[in-house]
Amino acid sequence: MYQRGVKILAHYDVVIIGGGIIGLSVSYYLLLKKKKVLILEKGELGSGASSSCDDAIFLQSKKPGILLDMTLESVQMYKSLSKELEIDLEFENRGGMILIEDDVQLKAMEEFVKTQNSYGLPVEMLDRKDVLKKQPFVRKDIKASTYCSKDSQVNPLKVMRGFLKKGTALGLELKTHIEITEIIQREGSWEIRLKDGSHIKTEYVVNAAGAWAPDIGKLIGAEIPIRPKRGQIIVTQQVPPLGETNAWSADYIAAKMNPQIIQNKPKRYRELGIGLALSQASSGNYLIGSTREYVGFDKSTTYEALTMIMHEAIRLFPILKNVHMIRSFAGFRPASEDGKAIVGEVDGKKGFYIAAGHEGDGIALAPITGKVMASMICGEKVIYPMEELSLNRFKSQKMNGG
Repeated sequence: MYQRGVKILAHYDVVIIGGGIIGLSVSYYLLLKKKKVLILEKGELGSGASSSCDDAIFLQSKKPGILLDMTLESVQMYKSLSKELEIDLEFENRGGMILIEDDVQLKAMEEFVKTQNSYGLPVEMLDRKDVLKKQPFVRKDIKASTYCSKDSQVNPLKVMRGFLKKGTALGLELKTHIEITEIIQREGSWEIRLKDGSHIKTEYVVNAAGAWAPDIGKLIGAEIPIRPKRGQIIVTQQVPPLGETNAWSADYIAAKMNPQIIQNKPKRYRELGIGLALSQASSGNYLIGSTREYVGFDKSTTYEALTMIMHEAIRLFPILKNVHMIRSFAGFRPASEDGKAIVGEVDGKKGFYIAAGHEGDGIALAPITGKVMASMICGEKVIYPMEELSLNRFKSQKMNGG
């Protein structure tokens, strides 16, 4: 179809900008509701954060509230998704432990666990004896640990393949390696113009561009407070399990939520946001992370950070000095100003939605984000207080001096 010499692609019910795990999830749940969906991706599908992360669905890192509620539902969804998508997603309820080394960490984690318990999350405190039963290779003077049986993991690459395979069977269309030049609001619809001269018309747009969501926001005059936060990860050779569960240091939680816990750490350690995360993939390789760095879109790894990560890993698990590190990589967590995802319609831009800013929770929250976004677009009731995740909350925070 042509209009004044310009190629007009087919009309769509929904165009999703961003072909990572969030965009693919949103597309899948919309397709189940019989919507005609197109994904626009500037590179390859999954080439952003979704293919440069670990595999954790870490409930213990969530403060009580909407994100914990949504993660709990996401875990339940993952339990049936392998069958639904007809692919083994390598989902496992392996459980997780946060390792505690001193009294300061112990006090902070005890208070945090009480809050989570009051909210219904089954987290318990373990003394040294019980820690060593579950983690026989951890340093012998470890003080204590938390334990949550619901902490899980999944292979994000297989999740994306599953959504893509099923989505394609349901009629999903894709355009990769594209550049969007304009997004224009029409009466009751949107027009997306691409660099190749083609125009796309759609009733709804979903900005699921992750760390690049602000660039898409600028095209409609919306300021989206998301920045890329680099995380560096090391991959080991395949080895037998070191313990019953995956493990994190209390510093990992501190770097994310309570910086006071690591005030005694070296300045550079704090600047890089070092916190040990140790999880074993189903292949037998361990993923060891990580950092939290604001370095723009620099996806390189650094000797300094990788050395610090391995120092922490070996300090807590001395046996790792006998394990080969075979590669490293870095990815961008799309981090919002307050650490919560941005999910919902943009005020004054009817039909334009955002599903981005999940930071390190994109894998954990992918299924529920897709389900919620599809419900919102279809005018169905959503049980969560979605105003807490709306873009508009940042205006309120600024007005209140936040």
